[in-house]
Amino acid sequence: MTDGRSWQGNWKVRIYERVRERGHTSLTDFAKARPTVSLLGLAQELGEDDVAAIQVFHGLLSEAAQRQQVTRLLRDVIAREVAGDFPEGWPVITDEATRFQLIRLLARLGAFTPETHEALVSRAGDSLLASPPPPGWRPLGPDDELLLTLLPDNEA
Repeated sequence: MTDGRSWQGNWKVRIYERVRERGHTSLTDFAKARPTVSLLGLAQELGEDDVAAIQVFHGLLSEAAQRQQVTRLLRDVIAREVAGDFPEGWPVITDEATRFQLIRLLARLGAFTPETHEALVSRAGDSLLASPPPPGWRPLGPDDELLLTLLPDNEA
């Protein structure tokens, strides 16, 4: 977690300089090389004290919008956040604590989602709660079959 330093100075320049220092031409390329690392994990790799997960997301979103691949990015983020919150895969929902953890994950996704895709992501989250994937499901990226079903590539 950062203590506010992430917003000091030109954070976009700082992030892209660090991406290039690590041998990547874009933030998307950097993230693609780490398919199951959460947004927080990516932020910590780029600067534990001065890069925030939301900044990484905004950079990825900007790049995805230029390529008209926002839905793909959202599938990618779901895969990353499931891996970060549930390293053993999708849990069996046996108690309120687990259900709350899943709802918190879906709410975080909703908070990141651009307005143009909010309804789509909300329906996907509702579907995941109503008809959960099998226990242990671990999407490894945006091309996961279930994620493609929930969030098809029809750009808004």
